[in-house]
Amino acid sequence: MTARLPETIRWVGGVDGHLELLDQTQLPQREQVLCIDNVGDLIAAIVRLSVRGAPAIGVAAAYGLVLGVRSAPSDREGFLEQLRAVAAALRAARPTAVNLAWALDRCLRACEVTPTAASLLYESASIHADEVAMARAIGMHGAALIPDGATIMTHCNTGRLATAGDGTALAVVFAAWREGRRFDVLAGETRPLLQGARLTALELSREGIPVRVCADGAGPGLIQRGEVDLVLVGADRIAGNGDAANKVGTYSLALACAARGVPFYVVAPTSTLDVGMATGEEIPIEERDALEVTELLGERIAPEGVGARNPAFDVTPHHLITGIVTDAGVLSPPYSGQIAALISR
Repeated sequence: MTARLPETIRWVGGVDGHLELLDQTQLPQREQVLCIDNVGDLIAAIVRLSVRGAPAIGVAAAYGLVLGVRSAPSDREGFLEQLRAVAAALRAARPTAVNLAWALDRCLRACEVTPTAASLLYESASIHADEVAMARAIGMHGAALIPDGATIMTHCNTGRLATAGDGTALAVVFAAWREGRRFDVLAGETRPLLQGARLTALELSREGIPVRVCADGAGPGLIQRGEVDLVLVGADRIAGNGDAANKVGTYSLALACAARGVPFYVVAPTSTLDVGMATGEEIPIEERDALEVTELLGERIAPEGVGARNPAFDVTPHHLITGIVTDAGVLSPPYSGQIAALISR
């Protein structure tokens, strides 16, 4: 095992401190830590995916509120007005990931009771700690799903780089490995920004877990040929009926699994559940800059003048999902009642 990467997210100091983010746009070539001391720079970091993954974005946004209210008026209404304005700007940065809104709303509720920067920092740190604990519980509940000798397929990045703890889908992988089971992982490259090839492969190789990268288009065929035993993916939002939005390319893997009878699991903390949206049809799908598709690592790969569609996510219907692994346990279909019960708790 080689050295672990620096922490994905770290707050340094008190209310006058700063946020440190491992810049994921530079990985795996460089391990560069960004020091963020204002909310504008944080929003820019979220948009360009220096920090990414739904749980990690939520934690970063909570700390971003602290950065944004340091110049707020000292009176209650003035403080809350600035807090709400900062929250609205952060909320707009990544519309699909519900964890961002979940963390912001939790901080707003806390400040309705005690409208100070100190209480805001306390709540942000609590959110950070809760996400670490949820990742640990996810791994514990999901590890048994991985049999010895399995070939696991993943999509996008769902490890420590995407969260505040061990991850979501990769937390399950890490936990099973620690329990002594041995397996290998096929990491889908995850175009257009190659989070699987750059980040998932990096995290797994650092842990000594055998990993190979495959092109996104190869995944369904490998499943169809019987070369994959189970698929583990994360989620950026799970609707009340169990429909799950995840990185674009997930839906095709779910279809292939259903056709072949391969288990397909979605792995996410309870902060990703959204009963405010009855089905996946209501989930907003972020459309990102066409340059992410027409360029690769800053070099133009499509002819000049040619545009692109770049939806960042797709939605997998609940009937294609074998189970949803959460920090509260593994949910089996039908999901609606179980998700509502978890949220009510």
